[in-house]
Amino acid sequence: MVRSADELAIHQISALAPQIPQLETEAVAEGFRFLTRLVTDWKNGSNRFDRPGEGLFGAFCNGQLIAIGGLSCDPYVGPDTGRLRRVYVAPASRRQSVGKVLVKHLLEYAALNFRVVRLSTDTPQGAAFYLRCGFQQVQDDSATHVMSFVDAT
Repeated sequence: MVRSADELAIHQISALAPQIPQLETEAVAEGFRFLTRLVTDWKNGSNRFDRPGEGLFGAFCNGQLIAIGGLSCDPYVGPDTGRLRRVYVAPASRRQSVGKVLVKHLLEYAALNFRVVRLSTDTPQGAAFYLRCGFQQVQDDSATHVMSFVDAT
């Protein structure tokens, strides 16, 4: 349990943390397979969030990995667009702003390299969460939510 923001630290991950299998087990128990894809893609080298502008970040509380999320180049659109991927918060750490802090960090990182960030979620809870984080819902075959860092005027 996160008792204060001081206990929460967001760090970029350059190697899979030893606690990722535990998060993966929790995600699979909830019916989510995207952390399994994260581990598989990392191990086979197809996505290590290591291209320019990309990054994989973990939220740690007292040294324990409690959430993870990545930012990659969006393969469905141009090079100025990033994609939020594999965002997951351990069930015991939800409703404590961990996800919001992690997404805020990912967006600050994204703003340095991209003009737009997109994502896709298939749950009503995820959709509501991303709206609370400032994303706009979109009707697109490859994204459900978008955030632009460019003023439309």
